[in-house]
Amino acid sequence: MRTRPLKVALLGCGVVGSEVARIMTTHADDLAARIGAPVELAGVAVRRPGKVREGIDPALVTTDATALVKRGDIDVVVEVIGGIEPARSLITTAFEHGASVVSANKALLAQDGAALHAAAEEHGRDLYYEAAVAGAIPLIRPLRESLAGDKVNRVLGIVNGTTNFILDKMDSTGAGYQEALDEATALGYAEADPTADVEGFDAAAKAAILAGIAFHTRVRLDDVYREGMSEVTAADFRSAAEMGCTIKLLAICERAADGASVTARVHPAMIPLSHPLASVRGAYNAVFVESDASGQLMFYGPGAGGSPTASAVLGDLVAVCRNRLNGATGPGESAYAALPVSPMGEVVTRYHISLDVADKPGVLAQVATVFAEHGVSIDTVRQQGKDGEASLVVVTHRASDASLTGTVEALRKLDTVRGVASIMRVEGE
Repeated sequence: MRTRPLKVALLGCGVVGSEVARIMTTHADDLAARIGAPVELAGVAVRRPGKVREGIDPALVTTDATALVKRGDIDVVVEVIGGIEPARSLITTAFEHGASVVSANKALLAQDGAALHAAAEEHGRDLYYEAAVAGAIPLIRPLRESLAGDKVNRVLGIVNGTTNFILDKMDSTGAGYQEALDEATALGYAEADPTADVEGFDAAAKAAILAGIAFHTRVRLDDVYREGMSEVTAADFRSAAEMGCTIKLLAICERAADGASVTARVHPAMIPLSHPLASVRGAYNAVFVESDASGQLMFYGPGAGGSPTASAVLGDLVAVCRNRLNGATGPGESAYAALPVSPMGEVVTRYHISLDVADKPGVLAQVATVFAEHGVSIDTVRQQGKDGEASLVVVTHRASDASLTGTVEALRKLDTVRGVASIMRVEGE
């Protein structure tokens, strides 16, 4: 074993960063044995230097992150501060000064992953980011390495624990959205401002990363269709139950049937109770991968939290340090396919539409005519009426999103349709 330690700079020492530092210290001997050399925490960049950080030598703490990554003797920079800047500048500076990078920054990778990969390649360094998607669940490496010889056609997953907790609570207790969100906040699953989670921004960033790796194509955050879950109601869950389904916020990345394009989207969807993702409860994550040779694979586990995310960071750290010792680099960006990303209007799936209508003869015929005029075939219809008002629930066969959008616009113009109460896609069948 080499005796000179590999030096690690840690950018950020919050929930994840502090756990990374703790594991590096408590598991130092095991990490050294696995890597082939000791690893040494050489500096920790923070915003608030006066805060007590148990187990971390105060002499290592600095507020000058730029100076830390410029030192020249740093072998690996671990970036867990999040956000776009200063993380982007610090990562590129680290490459320029000879360090490889391990990051958990999904937002930055979804926005500027191509540029970061290019910078890493230019300087002959590694960029690893297993912790950016689904916490402790090994997902990036299997897609990037284990399935490198296969053709991935679809990635379908629950990639945000906060939203899954809320929807699972609504499903299991009949609670409304706000009530379930309040409980998630009280238990620490939801942030004080839950927008990034419940409006799908977090999941969309992860979908961009997954689609890019799975399809060997550059997919940016702007390419991902995003729809939040704040409009999901207890009534939607009752309708889902009547269909033998539940509701999940899904990240869906698909290759077109002809292989000529890809799509990436995040939105709530009904999925059959028989689908493996339907049984994913609480704050857990799960990702379902479909490929030509290996068929269907499912990856499941805790998708967030200090320890699970730190586990993924440390796994990358070991891999990068091994590469460093061997004078090699691991897999970089694979974007050779360069497939176009199709707009949401071209996505084809089934739909569940709930309408508030007048309870009088001829309404169903009018509604059915609108669907037919827009080329959307109806699978089932359920109508309930009382005191001049009625609800009409229509489940369609597969149709394009553009066709469904045109149908809904036309339905809103009917005098007999008082409102479109809910539109939900049906996936996983």
